[in-house]
Amino acid sequence: MAHESTFEAAAFAGASANPLSGMASRIDRVLGAAVEAAAALLVLAEICVLFAGVVSRYLFHAPLVWSDELASILFLWLSMLGAVVALRRGEHMRMTALVQKVRPPTRAILDAFAIAASVAFLVLIIWPSIDYAHEESFIVTPALEVSNAWRAAAIPAGLGIMLAMALLRMLRVCTGRQIVLALVGTAALVGAFWLAAPVFATLGKFNLVIFFVVIVAATVLSGVPIAFSFALATFGYLALTTRTPLLVMVGRLDEGMSHLILLAVPLFIFLGALIEMTGMARAMIQFLASLLGHVRGGLSYVLIGAMYLVSGISGSKIADMAAIAPVLFPEMTKRGAKPGDLVALLSATGAQTETIPPSIVLITIGSVTGISIAALFTGGLLPAVVLGAALCAVVWWRYRREDLSGVQRHSKREIGKLLLVALPAVLLPFVIRAAVVEGVATATEVSTIGIVYAAIVGLVVYRQFDWKRLKPMLVDTASLSGAIIFIVGCATAMAWGLTQSGFSQDLARVMGTLPGGAYGFLAVSIVAFIVLGSVLEGIPAIVLFGPLLFPIAKATGVHEVHYAMVVIFSMGIGLFAPPFGVGYYGACAVSKVNPDDGIRYIWGYIGAMLVGLVIVAIFPWFSTGFLKF
Repeated sequence: MAHESTFEAAAFAGASANPLSGMASRIDRVLGAAVEAAAALLVLAEICVLFAGVVSRYLFHAPLVWSDELASILFLWLSMLGAVVALRRGEHMRMTALVQKVRPPTRAILDAFAIAASVAFLVLIIWPSIDYAHEESFIVTPALEVSNAWRAAAIPAGLGIMLAMALLRMLRVCTGRQIVLALVGTAALVGAFWLAAPVFATLGKFNLVIFFVVIVAATVLSGVPIAFSFALATFGYLALTTRTPLLVMVGRLDEGMSHLILLAVPLFIFLGALIEMTGMARAMIQFLASLLGHVRGGLSYVLIGAMYLVSGISGSKIADMAAIAPVLFPEMTKRGAKPGDLVALLSATGAQTETIPPSIVLITIGSVTGISIAALFTGGLLPAVVLGAALCAVVWWRYRREDLSGVQRHSKREIGKLLLVALPAVLLPFVIRAAVVEGVATATEVSTIGIVYAAIVGLVVYRQFDWKRLKPMLVDTASLSGAIIFIVGCATAMAWGLTQSGFSQDLARVMGTLPGGAYGFLAVSIVAFIVLGSVLEGIPAIVLFGPLLFPIAKATGVHEVHYAMVVIFSMGIGLFAPPFGVGYYGACAVSKVNPDDGIRYIWGYIGAMLVGLVIVAIFPWFSTGFLKF
């Protein structure tokens, strides 16, 4: 799996035969710049609104009753415009493992079909979205007392701009022949399904297999972005097999994207970029290296510890890795470490630290299942230590004969100096956690405290704040957030369709009859979510299956927080394990290491994490032991 941009360079080579590509590129630049500027301003506005709410409520004891409402309105616009930016930049998540193995001409056709499939969904959904926004215009918001159309209009506006961007993208990267083949072929498929509607009406629940297994699998494996694969399958199922008004699907899309807790996603992504830019991550890593750099495998232990600390601040694994790899890898390579082993360990720590708050996956689980975010944040700390210890055991074994004759040992005075330098950065995770526990801010708002803290530390303490990077960071935040939240919206609509079909009740009956009680249920869940994590990534899998499986876990006697930790680690192992896990290829990209080099090394780390996962699954105390404190 990869982002769409992985194929764009090859596509541009063939696009020169398209006479409209130059004009499309010029229009794209103008429209894209306007959308990116608006999206960046929305990220900045959200930070200001939420931080103002915290200051007003906690310092002046005068809550801004309209702040959450305004934040919600701006958030939907941010999500939709961010999805537009992601589509333009080719950053919507898609599976390319199979697409990349076919011959270049075939790959170019599949890439064109992937864009055409996105266009098909946008064309089909645009009118229901306008109808939905019109229906919402009759609702008045309670605090601001404005029409809810101001918020709901973000959906048709975003979908319309996405449609324009998708068509421009097709003109930019495809030849005329590829465009005709893709559009005509996609239209023919849509028409064939439409004509087959009477047949689908007679198939009953077999339609679930056709739409939610066959169509989803076919589109995902052929390289259609995951969000659009979910959306096409759901739209087809509702339109061709039920009498559900299609504006209901838009409503479910809106519902999935409008959980205010998801506002933490862009804010923590931006915070992750900020700690790298201000030098806070580098300061933490240098301190850890001074402590452990002189022992065998010491820098590998530093890598594990640094990922634990940085993951407690950032919400993006790519941001975590980008902050750590450039600092540690040159010195580790100088000491004789193999690049393949380094990228394998970096990838493994990505899975190991998935439960470190404020993990985006934790926030997503809380938003779709109703589990307390504070409980998830508390429960996620110790299980990550268990998996970290398992990784350390592998590091000890592999580096037990490392030659340290040329390694300098830092004096206590030097370590003390580095600790003083790193102290403001090391304190950030504790500041974030204390703000939530003490009630200063909610899990959504606390990221703004982290952002303000990081900005002040960067400006005053480290004196490292590159103002020129601010706008690109804001745009990158909007793009990644839009890609994530649009998937959440489409997966929410798909999960609703599955629930309405009666699938959830059938799944509950099957899972409830599994032998072995709670442990049997956990074992099946581990296998299922490892597979789901490698195919769908964590967030889509959670949104799709979380509302279905968490109630079953509770009914079988599994604590919800415990089950969340097991599920997250299972998905993380799938996400960062080759050959399908996109996290592994992300680690290779950040480290600038060939993916083939890490394959032979990663299986030892994957095995260690599986052992750690089993320990966490067998002993719930690791996840729930501190919830009472």
